[in-house]
Order: sequence, then structure tokens, then C-alpha cells
Amino acid sequence: MGIGLSLVPVVDFFAERRFRSAGLQPYTIPVDHETTVACWLSQSPKQPPSLPPLVLIHGFGPRSTWQWRCQVGPLSRHFSLIVPDLVFFDGSTSTSPLRSEAFQADALARLLEHLGLDDQPVSVVGTSYGGFVAYHLARALGPSRVDKVVIASSDLLKGEADDQALRNRGNVGSVAELLLPKEAEKVRTALNLAMYQPPRYIPDFVIRDMIQNLYKDKIEEKMELIKGSTIGKENFELTPIPQDVLIIWGEHDQIFPLDKAHEVKRILGEKSEKVKLEIMQKTGHMPQTEDPTRFNQILLDFLLNK
Repeated sequence: MGIGLSLVPVVDFFAERRFRSAGLQPYTIPVDHETTVACWLSQSPKQPPSLPPLVLIHGFGPRSTWQWRCQVGPLSRHFSLIVPDLVFFDGSTSTSPLRSEAFQADALARLLEHLGLDDQPVSVVGTSYGGFVAYHLARALGPSRVDKVVIASSDLLKGEADDQALRNRGNVGSVAELLLPKEAEKVRTALNLAMYQPPRYIPDFVIRDMIQNLYKDKIEEKMELIKGSTIGKENFELTPIPQDVLIIWGEHDQIFPLDKAHEVKRILGEKSEKVKLEIMQKTGHMPQTEDPTRFNQILLDFLLNK
């Protein structure tokens, strides 16, 4: 009889250790009668922030501790960090029937209110799907509540043609097969598309572990989030926002190709000094983990006005 071995708790341990070393602690906060948000905070929810508050919003895939583990250390020296798990990821739940990015943004807005930040501006950083949420949050709350906005690897102009092109690149029938893979082959395909230099070899037992412990949690609700996305739908129009915006994109992103970065910048403000685009060489869809030193420096230069 084989012995079950999971590496996910090991990665969890080291990712969470980075968070705790940066001074963050986990909390679970009911933001209304329907929704509870799990998050990591630099300070107790009852304490006012001692540094400017900064929200890090993850994308689809592993939990927030995995996606932001390379950022919390350097950023915590300058900001009071708020790192939530979006609704239906890890410990965040809701009985609401809503599934759009605007719903996710509203949950985060309520979280900020519970943290006493309803009259203090925050900056936000969102990657991939988290970029969709960051944009909605900034547009909904306005410049008095949201100061600077970072959109990383996030195609705010994504449409059906883009989804079809991604399906063709991945040789899959639906985008969900890449975002919520159920087979080892699909995990490898997703990694090859997402990373500039994907791992040359991953044992099958590691991939099965990832599928079982990362992608099956709340899978029905996450499928509904994919279907409920408003980006690229007729009822959503990308418009400029008044905040300073930084767009970060991996040069070799095969999830959202680089040409879309230029299109997003054109709509948000092609000639405006308030919108900047930084292209990271030798990275794909996850520049924050592929080249964290460069990514963190770009973030800090923008957020600290360097």
C-alpha cells in the first residue's frame, strides 16, 4: 500500500513563514451577513495602520500566500499590508449568488471599512484576475479611497477572440481547463503558458497533489466566477480612472500576450502621464515570482514616487 505524501503543506509552511517574518498575521473577518474574508494583515484589525496601507490582490491559482510570498518582505518595510483571499479562495466564503469582479471588489471595499479605512486612501496591486478586481475597486471607490493602482498581467480588454486564442495555444476546449485543471497534462500546459522558463520536469505525484489540494477546493464556485466574469462582456466598458496607474506585463506572457498591455494602456491613458507601462523581460504571466527582485523594485519606485 502506497504512502500518501503531500508537498502542499510544506509549501504552505514556507510561504506562511515569509508572511509571518514580514510581520503579517492571519485573520478571518465577516464583512457583512453573507460574506467572510480571510486575510493577512500587518496589524490587528482594531489598530490603525502605522504605515500607508497597501492591498495585494491575487489571481486564479494557488492561495494568496503562494502568489505574494516574494513581495511581502520588501513591501512590509514601507507599507501596512492587507493581503486578502478573494471570495471562494482558501478561507473566504459567501452565500451571495453574485460572482462578478465587481462583487469581489465590493467584498474588499467592505473589508477596508471593517479595518477602519473608509476615510483613508489605500493603494492596490492586482495580478491577473486580481487586476480585474483592483480596477473595479479603484473605479468604484474613486481617488479619495484608492490612491495608486497597479495592474499586473491583467487583460482588462479580454474578449471572446482572446479566449479562443488562449484555448488554441493550450489546445483545450475551455479556459477553465487551464485555470482549474483536473488532469496532469493540463497542469503542465498551464505552467508552460504561464512561465517564461517552466520547470523542465515535475513528477506526476506532485501534479496529482496540486490538483487534489489546490484546484479542487470550492471548484463549483470558482467555475461560477469564471462564467460570471464581466470583463469582455457587453455590459462592461473599460474607461480611464483618475488614479495614477502602473501596468506591469511579462514580455513572454502567453496567457495575456504583450500586445494587450499596449491596448490596455491606450484605453486607460495613452498620452497621460498618470498611466505607465513597465515590460519585464524574460518573464511570463507571473513576473512577481519569476523575477521578484525586479518586480518589487518596479512596485516600490511607483508607489514611493521614485
